[in-house]
Amino acid sequence: MEHLPLKRSIVFLDLETTGLNSRNDRIVEISVIKYNPDETYEERTVRVNPDIPIPPGASAVHGITNEDVANEPQFKQYAKSFLDFLDGCDISGYNAMRFDIPLLQKEFERAGLEFSIEDRYVVDPMIIFHMKEPRDLSSAYQKYCGQVLEGAHSALADARAVKDIILGQMKYYPDIGNSIEELHNFCHPTNPDWIDSTGRLIRTEAGPIFGFGKYNGQLVSEVATTDSDYLNWMLTGDFDQVIKNAINEHIQM
Repeated sequence: MEHLPLKRSIVFLDLETTGLNSRNDRIVEISVIKYNPDETYEERTVRVNPDIPIPPGASAVHGITNEDVANEPQFKQYAKSFLDFLDGCDISGYNAMRFDIPLLQKEFERAGLEFSIEDRYVVDPMIIFHMKEPRDLSSAYQKYCGQVLEGAHSALADARAVKDIILGQMKYYPDIGNSIEELHNFCHPTNPDWIDSTGRLIRTEAGPIFGFGKYNGQLVSEVATTDSDYLNWMLTGDFDQVIKNAINEHIQM
């Protein structure tokens, strides 16, 4: 591989999934490229039936629907050959340490196998990016205002800097809007299928599904029959009233 001398094979990987929870969400597509020290390489992409519904919000991101994977094998059918493919290889992926690797480990665990990163090098370009391009207030002030932030970490200087940074960002990114309302909408995008502002409940043709937690991707109606205590916990807990109203409406149907 050009400009990247290798002592052993490295696998660059990316996962498309049902969501962003590395413990509960599932894989719907895996792409891997294995580069070998002799400069040969292999590319593979497979789709996976996650065995749970793919939320509309996830499909909107990667374009893979429940119908697309209905007849595909589940991960456990790929697990052993995939583990063999990764054997002895280093790993690389964008945000792999925080998302792809933990999610893979859970998928292998469900298949009765163990995927360990011990004795492997893991190269995450997102970590390099964030370390080399700091995202703190002083760095933002330098980028968008073209000046060094004097008095950083004093509350007054930092508060003044926030306003200046926003003005600088409005010039730098004309597409984010030029009103507070437009800036708010840019900072807090919502999916039209979300019932609440955070996507904890999601509209589907079959009824609302959970967009978080241990029942992520499951219908509220199913959970109402199998674990009513969970819905009662939500109804009495610190959840948005919109969520509680939707649950109550569904229970009363």
